[in-house]
Amino acid sequence: MTVPREPTIESKRLYQGRIVAVREDVVRLAGGKLAKREIVEHNPAVCVVPLDADGSVLMVRQYRKPVEALLLEVPAGVIEPGEEPRAAALRELREEAGYTARRLEPLADFWLAPGYLTERMYAYLATELERAPLKPDDDEELEVVRIPLAEAVAKVGSGEVRDAKSIVSLLLACRLASPTSPPAR
Repeated sequence: MTVPREPTIESKRLYQGRIVAVREDVVRLAGGKLAKREIVEHNPAVCVVPLDADGSVLMVRQYRKPVEALLLEVPAGVIEPGEEPRAAALRELREEAGYTARRLEPLADFWLAPGYLTERMYAYLATELERAPLKPDDDEELEVVRIPLAEAVAKVGSGEVRDAKSIVSLLLACRLASPTSPPAR
């Protein structure tokens, strides 16, 4: 099935913030009818599954105001303008978990919520970890938690890990790190 594109007829900026912008686009559907699309613009981001020599994942526990919950997540953050995803992944790993990686393998890149959000996420598996802390962002309060990879994946199934980037990247990392499964590429 060929899905027709939706040419933009008009675009209006509704909000410009520090992290997101919101615009409303008027598009033309295949049959000629006009429709409105509300779009949240967000820079691309990275997430990292840091796997230590013992097979444990370094995760972060932090409060997320939009969902009013304390979440267990993999380290992640926004790609700065002009920064490559790989460099951003290593920076975020240092800022959030206090480590760097001698080996960084891409797991996947994916859209977080393509129905309304432009944010593209680049996921990595980090191994051969070494302590190399960077100062975390001023507005971040997080706790680093070391969890065996199998237990982290079990927490996905039990609902203890609930954010999309962590779910996707942990499941992909589990597949890549498993000696019985071929790497996903």
